[in-house]
Amino acid sequence: MQVNLLQCQSSRKPAENLAFISAQLEQLPRIPGELQLVVLPECALLFGGHEGEQLAYAGNGDDTPLQQQLSALAVQHQVYLAAGTIPVASGDGRVYSRTYLFDDKGRVLGNYDKLHLFDVDVSDNTRHYRESDTFCPGNHLSVVDTPFGRIGLSVCYDLRFPDLYRALRQAGAQIILVPAAFTQVTGAAHWEVLLRARAIETQCYVLAAAQWGCHNQGGRETWGQSMIVDPWGQIMEQLPEGTGWLQARLDLDELHKIRSHMPVAQHNRFSLPVLLPPAKH
Repeated sequence: MQVNLLQCQSSRKPAENLAFISAQLEQLPRIPGELQLVVLPECALLFGGHEGEQLAYAGNGDDTPLQQQLSALAVQHQVYLAAGTIPVASGDGRVYSRTYLFDDKGRVLGNYDKLHLFDVDVSDNTRHYRESDTFCPGNHLSVVDTPFGRIGLSVCYDLRFPDLYRALRQAGAQIILVPAAFTQVTGAAHWEVLLRARAIETQCYVLAAAQWGCHNQGGRETWGQSMIVDPWGQIMEQLPEGTGWLQARLDLDELHKIRSHMPVAQHNRFSLPVLLPPAKH
């Protein structure tokens, strides 16, 4: 199976971002006859902006203009599309940061709202990040059945919380997606080691599509280094900088072999509290 990660340098202009993604999909190198999974980074259609801007694009429920545009991309380019994140109204004056997984007919197979919000202080030109001012945390896990395998959904800062990934593995995940916009500072320090750790712990393929470079006139700088990591923790492919495609072919037989030879899920003697039920789709 072929998987494709798109590294972006998105802005606050959805039409501009959509045009870039569509142009890249036109040029997507494909293996004839194989289904294609495309993974976009966090904030793929709307990077940054204050609460009012996020709410203006959020709409109500799942049937919003941004969601419709992403669905249409999946149909137009005949791909399964993991559509980064877009804002969706939460009902409390904030928005969810929601990722969707579409099939090649544009149908929603599953969605997930970012659970962990990035309220931290970082030594960069932004310094103070307070996602909870704009975003509302989600309240469910999501593992989705697809022709590529069972796909677990996560977003960016979630990567620092291994219990979430263990819960995804327990719910049957074989592939875990991490659309992200890691800062340049935190990415340089922790991005690779966290991705490889999550892959090793869960014995899953980890597909991490990232934002890269300076955004919105230098108001934010992201790390990039989109990466595909195998269940043994080896980096299969990575794109350190720039925009464009990162591709690999996944082998679920190899995943099953690793899990069979080292059955860590069966050996684990620590029970994981079930705080959040898996989402039903």
